[in-house]
Amino acid sequence: IRKRKFHRASDQKEGDFFVLDTNDWAIVLAVTKNEEIVLVRQFRFGTEEFSLEPPGGVIDKGESPVLAGERELQEETGYTGKTSLLIGSVFPNSAIMSNRCHFLLVNDVEKTSATSFDPHEELETVLVPLSEIKDLVKKGDITHSIALNGIFHLLLHLGL
Repeated sequence: IRKRKFHRASDQKEGDFFVLDTNDWAIVLAVTKNEEIVLVRQFRFGTEEFSLEPPGGVIDKGESPVLAGERELQEETGYTGKTSLLIGSVFPNSAIMSNRCHFLLVNDVEKTSATSFDPHEELETVLVPLSEIKDLVKKGDITHSIALNGIFHLLLHLGL
């Protein structure tokens, strides 16, 4: 977290602002041959609740968003796929954060290995028919804002 003084040129106002500098993130929209999306139900410390969302995580320094997404998918779910494609990126909260979140579509995924969670991760893999994803959003079963943004990018990409 850094404190930064900003000066607005339009009216000469100044103010101190706090910005969280953190690594970029990768969120993975993984789709099986059976048209199921791979989600995780993960405990989130901010809400102290489980959240249904696509797998994903932090992009390590020097790592590409594609490799990070593929790594996170395998670590969190044990799934891998044949093709990967970046389908969008956003600023998660440009009011206070400087990082980006990249959305990776991975097609034809299948379970190929065991999971390998980080020390404080608690999650389970959930397969959902892609045709049901909008209903999960409407019912409020998916509430993580970045997850929703990733799903929106997926639906746009697929023309749904």
